[in-house]
Amino acid sequence: MMRWYNVLIFPSIVLLQWSCETTLQPKPQAGLRLDYPTADYTSPEANYPFAFEINRQATLQAQAKNTPNLYYPNMKATLYLSYKPVKNNIKALLNDAYKLPSKHLQKAEEIPERLFINEENNVYGTLFTVVGDAASQMQFFVTDSTKHFLVGALYFYSKPNYDSLLPAIDYLQKDIIHLMETLAWKE
Repeated sequence: MMRWYNVLIFPSIVLLQWSCETTLQPKPQAGLRLDYPTADYTSPEANYPFAFEINRQATLQAQAKNTPNLYYPNMKATLYLSYKPVKNNIKALLNDAYKLPSKHLQKAEEIPERLFINEENNVYGTLFTVVGDAASQMQFFVTDSTKHFLVGALYFYSKPNYDSLLPAIDYLQKDIIHLMETLAWKE
């Protein structure tokens, strides 16, 4: 009887091993593909001391009299804007605007600055791009140095992972640059 049992077990084991054999095939290289719509800009009807254009993908959220926020629901991001009138305090406002990006130095790999000059509209400023896993990926300020000062900071509602957020950061950077380029002060 034992012999008969061995005759059944051995072929069963061989069959089982043969049927479980897998063929390994290399997987193709792939990356995350995020497609964002082409930006379509519009001028919001709002009573702020400045005029500007925003992407139609953004929702304008008025938080205070002179402080709108731009919410991007598809990217779960908000561009927080803060307006302050200049009243012999331009040095303090500029100092604060330069301190804001420096708060992210612990997590940032680098914070390159991009100067912005629009003499026609009397708009001057700087765009800071925070490279790394910081809370805010982009910050800027614009001013005319005598009456108006606007600060902006971009935040995502997710854990800061720079590599994963990079496609959205690149898309929103174009929107921020467009906002800075189209900004005009109201007198």
